[in-house]
Amino acid sequence: MSLQLPPTIWVATAPINLRLSFDRLAGIVRAELGGDPKQPLLVMFHNRRRTHAKLLWHNGRGYCLFYQRLDRGRTFRIPLAIPPEAKSVVVSARELQLILEGINHKLLRKADAYVAALRAARNG
Repeated sequence: MSLQLPPTIWVATAPINLRLSFDRLAGIVRAELGGDPKQPLLVMFHNRRRTHAKLLWHNGRGYCLFYQRLDRGRTFRIPLAIPPEAKSVVVSARELQLILEGINHKLLRKADAYVAALRAARNG
């Protein structure tokens, strides 16, 4: 079996209730994101903690749903700047792959501490 993913990939910026399934997620794509879920489009949804994700797309015969839970200590990160009013962002297949790999919380905390130290050194 091989999966042919759509060429257009959106990541929803706001977290959603991942208990929703095919039709409700397709409704969100239509009503809130302004897309047509039956077009060649894959949409990634995530929960508030960014530890779970669902990918929804239509393969021409029906809706497909992929559900992923990251291992403890990892989180999803959208790897680009998001305009404040954006409800979704377009990403490449490679960016989606990186998002789904997740980021280790320990590395993220170290990076945040390093950036904070740099800012403190510049300001004072």
